Amino acid sequence: MRVAALYDIHGNLPALEAVLNEVHRAGVDVIVIGGDVLPGPMPREVLARLSGVEVPIRFVMGNGDREVVSYRNGQESDAVPEPFRESMRWNASQLSDHDAAAIAGWPATITLTLAAVGDVMFCHATPHNDIDIFTQRTADEVLMPVFADVSAPLVVCGHTHMQFDRTVGRTRIVNAGSVGMPFGEPGAYWLLIDGAIHLQRTAYDLEAAAARIRATGYPQAEQFASASVLAPPPEQQILEAFTQAELTRPGAPSQRI
Repeated sequence: MRVAALYDIHGNLPALEAVLNEVHRAGVDVIVIGGDVLPGPMPREVLARLSGVEVPIRFVMGNGDREVVSYRNGQESDAVPEPFRESMRWNASQLSDHDAAAIAGWPATITLTLAAVGDVMFCHATPHNDIDIFTQRTADEVLMPVFADVSAPLVVCGHTHMQFDRTVGRTRIVNAGSVGMPFGEPGAYWLLIDGAIHLQRTAYDLEAAAARIRATGYPQAEQFASASVLAPPPEQQILEAFTQAELTRPGAPSQRI
């Protein structure tokens, strides 16, 4: 079985379209959407595009998805920093009843059994919650307790928007990166599993994508186009910031939604 893992799309439809074209060419059997489909500038369009994919899709809940649904239900969390709350309300307003109900039913984790790989657990941040931060720099001794009770030999995660592939104890941990809001070189990042692990980066027309995003009603459209599409912050800068927030709870820089 060939699996594509797409994480942290964040409403970036042009990036998703480019990745799905490559996923189609790769002939995958299953697509795992690993959380944080939302929030972002084109939430309805992204959900509609995913609903039209012919390959079976499995969804995992991300903190962004969870918060958008909460906002739609009138429950505004203090975990969302004040500058992002207008955008959260706008994303919540874009959801239909069907969309909101579907998202609310997404599980926190899923496990697939793949030939030549074995069990693979897909989660958004860690197997325990959707907000904890860790990176390729996080010390093994910090991560060992987090993954000690995971029986799957491979765990795929996202949330920090930076790819890595590392082993902690007996667990191989792969971050699929972000389709829609990467840190580092511009592009759309994802993961292909076909018996081996392939960290992927898809190039797409950034200027055209930025123009489409600026044309939306998203309150942070200009910031998203500039800082998430055209010129994302350097990975080194984010790694240094996230080091101060490793395995912390709401309110830390992990809440990049």
